[in-house]
Amino acid sequence: MFLSTLHLRELTGLQRPSSIRRWLDEQRIPYLVGADGWPRVLHSVIAERMGGVIVPQPPEPRLRLRHG
Repeated sequence: MFLSTLHLRELTGLQRPSSIRRWLDEQRIPYLVGADGWPRVLHSVIAERMGGVIVPQPPEPRLRLRHG
């Protein structure tokens, strides 16, 4: 769902959350900031930006309970 801090560091080449947020702003990549100060970036945003194909996740199975 979200890129890990390791993936964010690899993507940007930067280490600090403030530097990574600045880079994301410059690239116009949307993100939210977590309580820990790290940006939260969706995998799908980066995949789409880099021309990747987004494969939808199959729906989770539904559980039916029987009485009896």
